[in-house]
Amino acid sequence: MVSKRKLKLKKHWTTGQTALQRFNTAFLRDTDKLNEFKIALNNRFQPLQDLLEERETTMDNNWTGIKKAPTSTCQDVLDRNKHHHKEWISCETLDKIRERKNNKTEINNSRTTAEKVRAQAEYIEANKRVKRSIRDSRRKYVEELATTVEKA
Repeated sequence: MVSKRKLKLKKHWTTGQTALQRFNTAFLRDTDKLNEFKIALNNRFQPLQDLLEERETTMDNNWTGIKKAPTSTCQDVLDRNKHHHKEWISCETLDKIRERKNNKTEINNSRTTAEKVRAQAEYIEANKRVKRSIRDSRRKYVEELATTVEKA
C-alpha cells in the first residue's frame, strides 16, 4: 500500500525582542501606592548594593539585577496596564471595580442556590458602591478642571 502525503510546515517567526511591558503608572498619583512603590524599589536595590560592595560578583550579574529590579517592582506593585481607564477614575474606584468583579465570579462559581442568592446580594451592593464612586470621581474631576480653567 503506497500513499502520497503533503505536509505543510508553519514557520514561526521570532524577532528576539520581548514585548514591551506597560504598567499602570496612574496608580502612582495615589500617595499610598507611591510610598509602597518607593519602599519596594528600595528593598529591591538594597541587596544589589550589598553585592556591589562585596566585589565578588561579575558585572553581568550586577547588570541583570539592576535591569530587572524596576520591572519586577512594577509588576508587584503597579499591575500591568490592561485597559485604558479614564483619567478621572480614582484608584479607590478601581479597587471597588475589582471587588465587584470578584463578586461576579463568586456568582458564577456558586454551586447551590443559597450561595448564589447571597453572592448576588453582595454583587448588587458592590455595584451600587461602584456606580456611586464613579459618579463622585467624575464630579470631582470636572470640578478640578473648572478650578484650573478659572485660574488660567
